[in-house]
Amino acid sequence: MKKIYSRLAVAAVATIVATTTLTACVQQAGDAPADGAYTIAFLMPDLASTRYEQQDKPLFEAEIADLCPECKVLYSNADASAATQQEQANSAIAQGVDAIVIDAVDSTAAASIVVAANAAEIPIIAYDRPIPDQQADYYVSFDNEGIGEQIAQSLVEKVESDGTPGGILIINGSPTDAAAGLIKKGIHTSVDASGLNVLAEFDTPDWDPAKAQEWASGQITQYSGEIAGVVAANDGTAGGAIAAFKAAGVSTVPPVSGNDAEIAAAQRIIAGTQYNTISKPISIVAEAAAQVAYAFAQGEEVKGESELYDTPSQLFTPEVVTLENIKKVLFDSGIMDAADVCTAEYADACAAAGIE
Repeated sequence: MKKIYSRLAVAAVATIVATTTLTACVQQAGDAPADGAYTIAFLMPDLASTRYEQQDKPLFEAEIADLCPECKVLYSNADASAATQQEQANSAIAQGVDAIVIDAVDSTAAASIVVAANAAEIPIIAYDRPIPDQQADYYVSFDNEGIGEQIAQSLVEKVESDGTPGGILIINGSPTDAAAGLIKKGIHTSVDASGLNVLAEFDTPDWDPAKAQEWASGQITQYSGEIAGVVAANDGTAGGAIAAFKAAGVSTVPPVSGNDAEIAAAQRIIAGTQYNTISKPISIVAEAAAQVAYAFAQGEEVKGESELYDTPSQLFTPEVVTLENIKKVLFDSGIMDAADVCTAEYADACAAAGIE
């Protein structure tokens, strides 16, 4: 629909309470017309990260259903192909959707999708990954640079506390993902200040865990006995690195960071093979994006409290999770269910951590 805006201020703060506040603000924007069965496209980037199918999609759809039972979500996953995502976006635009929410496969290539949406006067919201080269109408995400800084600082402190000699590996995310670039910047903020020796660094194409594992395998061979820790930018690449150490017969895997709080990562933390992850409840960003998209679909203007790449933005602050606080942060809070994590293989480790 065309952007005929009225003023609507949305306060962005990094708490779950903020999401509740945002819901209230959006719902005050005005009732949808009688025929207001808006269609909102939700375009996700890949299947390698399990969160998109398991969390982002159902949470976004549920929030839209709560806001507007008559509305429809047009969901697509590009499976790591920028060309496929372009086709999916073109299809959504051709169908005349009322708003687009996109988590870009390739942040640079996605600029053309923003241009096409603008030409069709369809509001477009960048989700999770920013689009630096073309200004979207809004950006909703956790603070990616802060994520990198937090996971790296946590790992640096662990390595220094252990007193393990040697250096560290850095496994970044996809070189075509602007969010990965922000995470990488944050990682270096902590690592560079620490003085730890970086043995080698890798940008993982498409965030592919298999590619992270292949690269890590080569480094384990090259730096045998010298790797004191691994800063991995997400749980998938962390899992790839850990698999490489196990395949190499390393009896004690050095500390490995992660990000996304996937179930497999929680299991590895409880089992002692992954050191940390980041708890960033997807419900916060998925619901916020749904609220913003619905407001735009109604013709409302949504203003961010901050800006990133000249785009009004809402950035939430996540929390580092280690074995010390995993029960409180992920299980006592209800983010995760012990039944999903504490399968037979992890039952004893869960019991030792007080997770039942």
